[in-house]
Amino acid sequence: MWKYAFNKLLYGMAVLLGIIGVVFFLFNVLPGDPARMTQGQRSDIQSLEAVRKEFGLDKPVYIQFLYYINDLSVIAIHESDSITRKKYGYLPILNVSNRKSLVLKSPYLRRSYQSKRNVSTILAETIPNTFVLAVTAMMFATLLGIVLGVISAINQDTWIDRTANAFAILGISAPSFFAGIIIAWLFGFLLSDYTGLNMSGSLYNYDPFKGEVTTWKNLILPMLTLGLRPLAIIVQLTRSAMLDVLSQDYIRTAKAKGLSNYNIIYKHALKNALNPVVTAISGWFASLLAGSFFVEYIFGYNGLGKATVDALELSDFPVVMGSILFVSFIFVIINILVDIIYAFIDPRVKLA
Repeated sequence: MWKYAFNKLLYGMAVLLGIIGVVFFLFNVLPGDPARMTQGQRSDIQSLEAVRKEFGLDKPVYIQFLYYINDLSVIAIHESDSITRKKYGYLPILNVSNRKSLVLKSPYLRRSYQSKRNVSTILAETIPNTFVLAVTAMMFATLLGIVLGVISAINQDTWIDRTANAFAILGISAPSFFAGIIIAWLFGFLLSDYTGLNMSGSLYNYDPFKGEVTTWKNLILPMLTLGLRPLAIIVQLTRSAMLDVLSQDYIRTAKAKGLSNYNIIYKHALKNALNPVVTAISGWFASLLAGSFFVEYIFGYNGLGKATVDALELSDFPVVMGSILFVSFIFVIINILVDIIYAFIDPRVKLA
């Protein structure tokens, strides 16, 4: 088991390294001179040279890439003045020379071209909002999806079943950005007098008298939009799994014993039908973090997605790179954990 987990971890690290290489090439090599993007078009030569020296932009591309890996690495070698300038939270491990040290540090995602703030600080302000949105959307999709899937299965081939299937197909087919526009226009504009909801708004707003206040109603529409597709998939998965379980011999035995429909469905059938649903939930949570980009932008929700799109419009590439790497890291970690859990539950997975 430990060997299997170690191999999966190495595979995940290789995937992350490949993603880092692609991201670095796309946003550091192709766009042009990052130093001029940092200082603006009217900057003087001395300022440009100082920025190029700070980020190693005066070096060949492969050296720049090694510097970037060094910045992202948790264990890295850095010059003492570099550690101070980049404001690392670090712990010295070993002095390599008079100026270089082996340190244990947090990943350094560099500074924003526009605000000059550390990218990690910008992400730390937006990630909690996106996390709240993803969790609530997943809870909404899971609870409602399981209920609708069970109702559809026990009413197979009726109008209830056909309506649930039609809804699931519509939810899977509609792109998130299109669904978001329709939901915002319908519930946040046309019916706003009845719903009390706005077309846009962040989770936290500033009140001149109360300061920062939590506006939970601004979470409703983006949550519905983001949870629509996983909801549709969970409905179909639950229905299919329930129909398969309800045809098993032990269910017929339970019926022959005279157990009530409630006990048969919710205490016997549903418990065994939830395995594929749990698999879908684990995979979809990471997808929701990435899928929130356009949803947050449509609803003006101040999260990781909106911050990334805003940074992309301003060519603020360090922020874009940092958000992409964070989402990629979440994807890799969740996939590794799911694989390890599968192997723990079913040892045949390790042999495969």
